[in-house]
Amino acid sequence: MGRWRPKGTPASKYITPEGYRRLNEELQRLWKEERPPVTQSVQEAAAQGDRSENAEYIYGKKQLREIDRRIRFLSKRLDGMTVVDRPPEDTGKVFFGAWVELEDDDGKRETYRLVGPDEAEGGAGLISIDAPLARALLGKRVDDEAWVRTPAGERCLYINRIWYGPQ
Repeated sequence: MGRWRPKGTPASKYITPEGYRRLNEELQRLWKEERPPVTQSVQEAAAQGDRSENAEYIYGKKQLREIDRRIRFLSKRLDGMTVVDRPPEDTGKVFFGAWVELEDDDGKRETYRLVGPDEAEGGAGLISIDAPLARALLGKRVDDEAWVRTPAGERCLYINRIWYGPQ
């Protein structure tokens, strides 16, 4: 019997072509490179006889379950994704896939790209479209202010530049 979990807000179904390619490569690597040797080692361990005390068999089955779980997740997730591969009609506004240069009150500049939740990496400047900062930026133009609620309080950010495509 599974553990009950309350419904969360569903993650956005949008992804950039780069993010889709990266997730698809992970799926192919798991399926073609990592799973076959683990399956082979489980078969070899099972052939040794008593499986209840066979550590190699037990560990191999655990590894196989983890790989299969990730394969199922990636397969389902990639099937339901919408790849956004071209900029919007109005490139002067912040939408999915936009690079945005922001400046705070102290003059500190930061650059972010609005991407899908599966490809967000804070250290690389890739923020999820579902993140509070991204939600505050959506629909804004250059020279607009975006107010973002942070744990330290509200923060005002100014939009200096918006562009689509390579950084």
